[in-house]
Amino acid sequence: MELQKYFEAIQQNLASSAHVKTVFGDPVSAEGKTVIPVARVRYGFGGGMGSGPTRRGDDQPLGQGGGGGGGMDVKPIGVVEVSAGGTRFIPIHSRTRIAAVALMGFSIGWLLHRR
Repeated sequence: MELQKYFEAIQQNLASSAHVKTVFGDPVSAEGKTVIPVARVRYGFGGGMGSGPTRRGDDQPLGQGGGGGGGMDVKPIGVVEVSAGGTRFIPIHSRTRIAAVALMGFSIGWLLHRR
């Protein structure tokens, strides 16, 4: 049951990190506005186990193994601005991604135009 203990440890780690503070940061107030940072959180994990053939007359496997892993990705996506005039979400745009998409579009257009 070693694998079960491993998955229980993963579950405990996920439970300790999966809370509202992971997605919404601490609010900051200034000049009549409150700004709340917002992030996208993604989790992923997996595991596996295997065993090899047994010897004749023996139930002991010749080879066995197991493993697993997991990860978490937290990316800021914007802020929520709260003021007397209302509440709005202000996204954070990646300049690198915008530049890469523009360059790709220009390249495809140039290649199609040459034909």
